[in-house]
Amino acid sequence: MQLKKTICPNYLNHGDCIGIVAPARKISQAELAPAIAILESWGLKVKLGKNIYLSNNQFSGTDAQRCSDFQAMLDDTEVKAIISARGGYGAVRIIDELDFTHFKKQPKWIIGYSDITVFHSHVHMHYNTETLHAVMPINFNKDAESLGLLKKTLFGDDISYTIDAHPLNKKGESTGMIIGGNLSLLYALASTPSDINTDGKILFLEDLDEYLYHIDRMMMQLKRSGKLAKLKGLLIGGFSEMKDNTIPFGKTAEEIITDALKDYNYPVCFGFPAGHSDKNYPLYLGRNIALSVKEKTSLKFL
Repeated sequence: MQLKKTICPNYLNHGDCIGIVAPARKISQAELAPAIAILESWGLKVKLGKNIYLSNNQFSGTDAQRCSDFQAMLDDTEVKAIISARGGYGAVRIIDELDFTHFKKQPKWIIGYSDITVFHSHVHMHYNTETLHAVMPINFNKDAESLGLLKKTLFGDDISYTIDAHPLNKKGESTGMIIGGNLSLLYALASTPSDINTDGKILFLEDLDEYLYHIDRMMMQLKRSGKLAKLKGLLIGGFSEMKDNTIPFGKTAEEIITDALKDYNYPVCFGFPAGHSDKNYPLYLGRNIALSVKEKTSLKFL
């Protein structure tokens, strides 16, 4: 079967410009300064959103100000990639106000994770363009390996992954386009213009700081809406800092996911190092991959 192709933005070269925006939670100059220095050490020019250091309660400025910064980066022909300074909450409040007309003419990398799942999903569904699920500037100091892999992906170096087996893995091999991101955001995007179509694709999921019963509720939504039925495979990243009630739910997040998948037969990999953990390996969302879940799991971008 011939795999569907998406648009791959141009990789970066020495001297290219990368834009940093804060579409969700606020960030300070002190928090961002180390990441700017790192990006500049890679030979990149850094352009900051005009309103990036503003504060409006938990947000980095009003909806209009955050939208204005993101729009400016989409329209700026000098900017070859847009990386979100941090996640939090806020992208869903501005996504419908953004105009992707210039982005369609000049696709560029949109980079981040967590709340940035909103942009990943929207761009995938409407513009058939790859995006990059990867570490953000607020976390650049967490893991040198993940940061080095981000540099490789941005500059177009070949990468592939091999990770150890997980006891809940479901063995098998598959090829398909990888999509997804943060489970809570995918759940929130259901039945909106940014909702994803999972048929024939490999779904990636991760999450942070959720009650276990809520993980179950979200997985039941994916199952009942048909999003799990026609997958080619499932890649499970970190489910970090899960919470429970006084009366325990009785299952881990991974066991909840396994239970939701009992009616399906495709390869499932648990424990992929991406999401809200120190290790956050980059994934080209919207790109075809070969997934092999055996004694070890291997993932190769095609």
